[in-house]
Amino acid sequence: MSMSIPYESTGRTRQKQRTRQALIAAARDLITAGREPAVEDAAAAAGISRTTAYRYFPNQRALLLAAHPEIGTPSLLPPHPPGDPAARLDAVIDAFTRLVADTEPQQRTMLRLSLEPDPDSESLPLRKGRAIGWIDEALAPLRGQLTPGELRRLVLAIRSATGIEARVWLTDIAGLTGPQATQLQRWTARAIYRSALDEAAQRRHSH
Repeated sequence: MSMSIPYESTGRTRQKQRTRQALIAAARDLITAGREPAVEDAAAAAGISRTTAYRYFPNQRALLLAAHPEIGTPSLLPPHPPGDPAARLDAVIDAFTRLVADTEPQQRTMLRLSLEPDPDSESLPLRKGRAIGWIDEALAPLRGQLTPGELRRLVLAIRSATGIEARVWLTDIAGLTGPQATQLQRWTARAIYRSALDEAAQRRHSH
């Protein structure tokens, strides 16, 4: 059985990697400028022929996925994280909301793509649950204080209020500025956290 070998993996691989990165860089610049570039747009901006560009990215979706900022870091906690879960959560949410704000055009593009049906949708960054893992790690000290169900609910509630989805609503619908949206998202994360702990305390006292 023959297997398909990626174009970049054969021949002059270093030069091909440079060409690929040039196309990705051009696409990111165009996205930051407010566009959703087609493959030929990135090719023109990078000074690369359309034929060559399509060897790397067969369609716009593949190009936009490659142009999404790398957010594969396993943790958003600082090198020496505090033990207090509230402080840990603040550190992670500050980093997460800053990441979303700094890469908002690309994040919006990924949000749009995530809402479109596609057989390869499992590869979309927004569907990998990375932020859920970051928040769960921040709240790890609560594992003896909250039940697994309570902790899971808390993590998901905070994620729902702090990602690009919430930011789009806050800016496009509620009319907040970018900085105002970021501050409100951070405030909401703290409020959800406090509410969950108060509820857990009431549960323990009632038993």
